[in-house]
Amino acid sequence: MKQVCALAVLGGMLSVLASHPALAADARAGRQKVVVCQACHGLDGLSKNPEAPNLAGQVEAYLVKALRDYKAGERKHETMNIVARDLADEDIADVAAYYASIQVDVLPP
Repeated sequence: MKQVCALAVLGGMLSVLASHPALAADARAGRQKVVVCQACHGLDGLSKNPEAPNLAGQVEAYLVKALRDYKAGERKHETMNIVARDLADEDIADVAAYYASIQVDVLPP
């Protein structure tokens, strides 16, 4: 069952990546572009706000898709739609690369 789920997720991720032109994402440039994100998502991508998700360590393709969906209005959130509206594809790629590059260690209880 786990293998089937993993394959389904991988297939979905590949279709997302295949449907968008490749951009040379730059995590260092992304770090400079996340200043506005930090208000809700935390200085390190780990939110202190219970209504804002953690972005650190997220899958890069997921973040790209989410930001593009907010920009297009396909995903609704009052603040995110406004923030994403002015992002260029390069900005989206860089921001996603930055947050995906942050290592998150998970410690079981």
